[in-house]
Amino acid sequence: MDSASKRLYFIDAIRAWAILMMLQGHFIDGLLDNAFRDTSNTAYTIWKYFRGITAPVFFTVSGFIFTFLLIRNQETGLKNPRIKKGVKRGLELLFIGYLLRTNLLGLINGEIYASFYLVDVLHCIGLSILGIIALYLLTQDRKKLVFPVVLVAITLLLFLFEPIYKQWDYSFLPVALANYVSKANGSVFTFVPWFGYAAFGGAVAVLFSRYRTDKWLYPVAIGISLSLGFLLISFSSDFFMSLANWTGIPLFSDIYYNNYLFIRLGDVLLVFALFMFMRNLLNHTTLIKIGQSTLTIYVIHFIILYGSFTGFGLYRFLHHSLSPITVIIGALLFVICCTYLALGYEKYEVKIKDALRSFVLYAISKLEIGGLWVLNSLKTFFYRLLRKFGIAKN
Repeated sequence: MDSASKRLYFIDAIRAWAILMMLQGHFIDGLLDNAFRDTSNTAYTIWKYFRGITAPVFFTVSGFIFTFLLIRNQETGLKNPRIKKGVKRGLELLFIGYLLRTNLLGLINGEIYASFYLVDVLHCIGLSILGIIALYLLTQDRKKLVFPVVLVAITLLLFLFEPIYKQWDYSFLPVALANYVSKANGSVFTFVPWFGYAAFGGAVAVLFSRYRTDKWLYPVAIGISLSLGFLLISFSSDFFMSLANWTGIPLFSDIYYNNYLFIRLGDVLLVFALFMFMRNLLNHTTLIKIGQSTLTIYVIHFIILYGSFTGFGLYRFLHHSLSPITVIIGALLFVICCTYLALGYEKYEVKIKDALRSFVLYAISKLEIGGLWVLNSLKTFFYRLLRKFGIAKN
């Protein structure tokens, strides 16, 4: 690989860490007995805090990777081949997101369950990719600085006004659309405010792309990430309360009492700083492959844990029933299993797809033969019936 590619090993490592954290987080949160969810327990509190970091990191890295690839291409505007690939990828993630929530038994009974319309990580990332593409096209004729500034501005707007728009009533919208902006119906994530993390990742990617050959890139990036991350975690809440006392605007006090968005952004920056600092140790082939196989890992974990298509998953049978020791061992085995299956699929993806394609073609050919046999049988029966009533001659 060239030097430019090597400089981004830490991004694949962050993505690998985030997906593995997501696997164990979903497993433990879904299966740990409620009796052991004790916030006074230090170990549980630390686990819960780090679990909360996973999603912001995942969204930020997703925005970073896509934007970096988008602007790295020499072509601009609609001529950029990454536009077409990005639109395809965004729609693909939306499709897979809904597919994983499809229940085949319900479809057989002619029913679509309400859970099908819930919005999750894949929906938000897919729509975030489409949103970044739209902003890129809208700012392509402006100065290069406009695109990252707009991305950061959107992050700030989504984070600052979250206390206001989360209280709005979206019942006038169809449920499928309302779930992208409201958790009232049970959506795990919503496009707003989570697009803010993807947009921020896109802005960081622009800076990395612009200065990727500068020898001071990583020292400066690490320093800024550590400083800004520490400030957001330690002082952002007090800053908003000071603004509330100074201006009398209740929005700032509302942010103070639920300042998870800015604090989590600080966590993201610290994670970036740590992985950038360790970048020379994070170029192991397996780690990179895991980082590049996050979609496959996510799909496999969703099927095993939540029972996509059938409804029969670990969540159904072991929901909030395991002890800490059991759930920790189970989470470790779950992570290993999902990762092993995903890497195996990625290794033999072409052969698997060819086998599936051959099976589908074979099934179609057999259905055609069966259809012709049924058609001929019906034709013979029909003519016999007509002859029986004297309507047709022999």
